Amino acid sequence: MNAAMNTRNRGAAITGIGVIAPNGVGTDAFWKATREGIPCLDRISREGSEHFPVRIGGQVRGFDPGSMIEERFLVQTDRFTHFAMASADLALDDARLPVDDMSPFAIGVVTASGSGGGEFGQRELQQLYGKGPRYVGPYQSIAWFYAASTGQVSIRGGFKGPCGVVANDEAGGLDALAHARRSIRRGADAMVAGASEASLAPYSIVCMLGWDELSRARDAGRAYLPFTEDACGFAPGEGGAMLVVEEEGAARRRGVRIRGFIAGYGSTFTGASRWERSREGLAQAIRVALEDAQCAPEEIDMVFADALGVPEADRAEALAIADALGPHGTRVPVTAPKTGFGRAHCAAPTLDVVAAVLSMEHRVVPPTPYVTDVCHELDLVTRSSRPAEPRTALVLSRGLMGCNAALVLRGPEGDY
Repeated sequence: MNAAMNTRNRGAAITGIGVIAPNGVGTDAFWKATREGIPCLDRISREGSEHFPVRIGGQVRGFDPGSMIEERFLVQTDRFTHFAMASADLALDDARLPVDDMSPFAIGVVTASGSGGGEFGQRELQQLYGKGPRYVGPYQSIAWFYAASTGQVSIRGGFKGPCGVVANDEAGGLDALAHARRSIRRGADAMVAGASEASLAPYSIVCMLGWDELSRARDAGRAYLPFTEDACGFAPGEGGAMLVVEEEGAARRRGVRIRGFIAGYGSTFTGASRWERSREGLAQAIRVALEDAQCAPEEIDMVFADALGVPEADRAEALAIADALGPHGTRVPVTAPKTGFGRAHCAAPTLDVVAAVLSMEHRVVPPTPYVTDVCHELDLVTRSSRPAEPRTALVLSRGLMGCNAALVLRGPEGDY
């Protein structure tokens, strides 16, 4: 009992944030666009992707990996790992983590990715079949692998603590943060955690074409409209977010700004594309997360929805929120900023976590871009940000293969 209590007392404080997203490179740019509801969905323009039935997505523009990452790392990594390394640097700078004064075994890394290094892998396979095996580089064996980001961030930073990778559908972004929290409780001093995706290259898009949930709309304003009668699927996206999650006591002793706490987590599995069943599974994940956080339903001040954009899935999510939160579920502000920049698979809920932390800092709930008329019993925030005093946030995520996850965040003034 005492050991369990001591473990729980090792709070997981968020002290650093780094973002590379379609609506902004860097946390300030991301937050400005998110807060103002500035949409950036557009025609996918990556070379070789122009003629696919999926036309609209959220692309990261204005990101020069060479300005942030050494050449020796660039040549052996894919775009999704570039996002992870760059956002990890930004998060570490934000946290001012004194890595030179810490044991390398006290700092770990955990990331999530669903698509892996598709662009790198496609290029090397084209070399193989077009020119022969002598033209395939040695890094093909690692750059495509979904674990590459964890490996490269830990190698580059010299972090030798508990490292891991999560491959668990879109919900993996929340799973990675929960994994970081567990590592803190088990003795790590700090974790660099998050998710990144770069799934808009031709090979990766082809892999997605079998998903009925993927929007085929050709108008950016109509491509991703969850919780509406016009919902026709989701627009894909790319990007990533990394957070520094630190043991609360250590963070307080060094006087760093604590931006929030990972307070509770829950997950379930209900099967691929069984959206009606996801109602029960998502509601249970929420209940588990609330219990873990010792949080009553009415304490939730805002919800960042999964917002798949599929009518059956949207209905299931709206009902799950009501099932888990009771009457409060129809009154609590709900938002889905990802409609403005695309659903970047595992990175999508991680970007939601960043938005939730920033929302608590700036005392607003950001809007859901493009969405106006809601056909479910939800208090969905649309058109513009809503002033609020959020101290506790609930972030939801579901995967196309059936995973459901919920994460409770508390602001720095919250009682962990």
